[in-house]
Amino acid sequence: MAHPTLPGFTYRRVPVDGAVALNVAVGGTGSPVVLLHGFPQTHLMWRHVAADLAVDHTVICPDLRGYGDSDKPAEAGPDTYSKRTMANDVVTLARTLGHERFALAGHDRGALVAFRAGLDHPAAITHLACLDVLPTLDMWEALHGTSAAVGFHLYLMAQPPGLPERMIEASADAFFAHFLDVWAHDPDAVPADVRDAYLAACRAAVPSIVADYRASAGVDVEHDKADRAAGNRLTMPVRVLQQDWGAALGYEAAALWGAWATDLRHSTVSCGHFMAEEAPGEITAALRDLMARQVD
Repeated sequence: MAHPTLPGFTYRRVPVDGAVALNVAVGGTGSPVVLLHGFPQTHLMWRHVAADLAVDHTVICPDLRGYGDSDKPAEAGPDTYSKRTMANDVVTLARTLGHERFALAGHDRGALVAFRAGLDHPAAITHLACLDVLPTLDMWEALHGTSAAVGFHLYLMAQPPGLPERMIEASADAFFAHFLDVWAHDPDAVPADVRDAYLAACRAAVPSIVADYRASAGVDVEHDKADRAAGNRLTMPVRVLQQDWGAALGYEAAALWGAWATDLRHSTVSCGHFMAEEAPGEITAALRDLMARQVD
């Protein structure tokens, strides 16, 4: 059975790195915005927001490398699924589609890719939005004690190749469905056909999903540390929306993000983790407000 698609969007595969091509949906006309999905999702998570933004923007919704219908190269080393590599994918994708500069929004894993793209490619990213994450280095520093149990999957998938893949593949649907169930405040926000598409995509991508998370416990941390030591910051307008994780885990999210961004607007939301599906109107309004901010 074919999985859902974004109505009115055109699908294509775009080579971005040697033999790696991304599955991407493109719709609308106007200034470009790239939307990056999170875990355990695909580009379909943007279905409501993308349709709204496509009224006056060119909207580009890829599946990240290792996810959905994009290519899933074998993990040849730490760089295969580093956020630096995945950010390069996104910039190459946009350039291939004719956009040297574009707005970029990401959720969850996609937000980490967007964050890295903003640091590595400031000339390409006009505006940056990150939904419900902390930068990788800050995330690991914020997790401690029993409260870190909420991020058990981070520790599982940080282990060397072999064990995490076998454990997750043995019960893939139960593993990925767990996050769809416990992270959503509104279970109806992810209808059955979309949920089935997410589970099927994740079931077929366990090694690459684990590799993505493994990179976040290794090379991604090293890249963030290097930028922190060098004083590198995001120079474009930045919009961050998050649940109030800081209240539960004992950190001040706006302060952590403020250390990375020179022009930051930060706010908390009352919906669950899947905010583009649970509160699409709020997210669309925030992205429109971000992209209306003047840039050089």
